[in-house]
Amino acid sequence: MTAAGDEAFIAAVKPLVDAMGGEMVPPDEAGTDGVVLSWEGAAVVAVRLPQLADSLDHILAALERRKGRPLADLDRRAKQEIVRGLEARGAFAVRHGVETVASALGVSRFTVYNYLNREKGA
Repeated sequence: MTAAGDEAFIAAVKPLVDAMGGEMVPPDEAGTDGVVLSWEGAAVVAVRLPQLADSLDHILAALERRKGRPLADLDRRAKQEIVRGLEARGAFAVRHGVETVASALGVSRFTVYNYLNREKGA
């Protein structure tokens, strides 16, 4: 692949890497936890994946940017939708996930559990 082709590939995967809170590094700096991405048989870039807890913080920050205001300022229905989306992404399997989400939403852990239980009962 040409250098321009490498740059195009990197530009194409960058939004995904950014969305998950990863870091792009040269392939030879991947380390044991990195994922080397190849294109047309050549290693182009490596991605260092974040720790799960860091990913949750990154996801919450991205949601806040997307909503254009602090998550705590959203109405109850919007908060419930966020909890449903986060549950689908496995956010509550992360240690202290409920506490982290509750803090970001400006609600109690009990409220987050209520949102989760309401979904399961519906």
